[in-house]
Amino acid sequence: MATLIHTLADHGDDVNYCAFSSSCLATCSLDKTIRVYSLSNFDELPYSPLKGHTYAVHCCCFSPSGHLLASCSTDGTTMVWDAQDGRRVAVLEQPSGSPVRVCRFSPESTCLVSGAADGSVVLWNVQSLKLYRSGNVKDGSLVACAFSPNGHFFVTGSSCGDLTIWDDKMRCLHNEKAHDLGVTCCDISSQPISDGEHGLRYFQMASCGQDNQIKLWFILFADSLGAELKYKCTLNGHSAPVLACAFSHDGHMLVSGSVDKCVIIYETSTGNTLYTLSRHARYVTTCAFAPHSPFLATGSMDKTVNIWQFDHKQPCAGNTVENDCKVAVEDWSEDDVSAWLCAQDLADFVGIFKMNNIDGKELLNLTKESLTHELKI
Repeated sequence: MATLIHTLADHGDDVNYCAFSSSCLATCSLDKTIRVYSLSNFDELPYSPLKGHTYAVHCCCFSPSGHLLASCSTDGTTMVWDAQDGRRVAVLEQPSGSPVRVCRFSPESTCLVSGAADGSVVLWNVQSLKLYRSGNVKDGSLVACAFSPNGHFFVTGSSCGDLTIWDDKMRCLHNEKAHDLGVTCCDISSQPISDGEHGLRYFQMASCGQDNQIKLWFILFADSLGAELKYKCTLNGHSAPVLACAFSHDGHMLVSGSVDKCVIIYETSTGNTLYTLSRHARYVTTCAFAPHSPFLATGSMDKTVNIWQFDHKQPCAGNTVENDCKVAVEDWSEDDVSAWLCAQDLADFVGIFKMNNIDGKELLNLTKESLTHELKI
């Protein structure tokens, strides 16, 4: 089950991005602020909101240790904050002054990438907080970025539809046209996969775009060969442009958010849809799994961030209920049934089901007749 457990409604404008550390959730918005919440109770931390950007904040991210938080803005800066007390550590100005659309720490926290609307990519040294290397994509605005788990390379995505693979010295290793109408987001699974036959390790990547599609890729990386991007499959669950995607920490699930207002959670290995969540009133702009907790955050242009919790007793995918799944459904509480109704876009019936105390056992025994005559549905 994916159960909605909390809604954060503190931002005064569109929520653009959300990011987890092991103990906190950060969100940023068109309202120029970054807000930080504790994962223990989702209360806002005393130093929040963080103010300093003079225009919309497009992206935020924690360093892997959780000690630093970075944010970037239309004002042409990437700011680094101390995540313990909210103190501003540095203001990193994009050399071109162009609006910064995305920022990302490397897995070892040695580097911070900032990508801007003019296509410029800057690699900052986190220790010195000085510019280390810079480059440019061939075309379009830079809107997406993801590091490989080993930190040896990172991928950027642009509004013209290209995915570009860079090494940690900012050398361009590979460029691929991925989405005709533009890339909107990309993410690399933190779990590398070994190719037993050739002894190579490869990484799974997801990219999403204005073409309504999510594409899954394999990245093969070898010092002697550079990098190779192999297309795996396309997920076509959304009916409108896909604005966000993210892998779960174990790599088993992929979540996406779209202009169609839906959040879809896929099983990575099969591409099957596990859940469709429809609780936002406007475009879903961001989604993120917590690294060590069963939480998912989804943010939207409706100014809210929804927090979902996963139950390990997962219902069957699809409509068939096998015997071993029947046992799991029989154990559902009334709240589990309510969450399931919401996931099926049947939230209007939650009140009726609650009024009639329908738990998992009752749900399995419902018939067309009992729905019609007893529940008046």
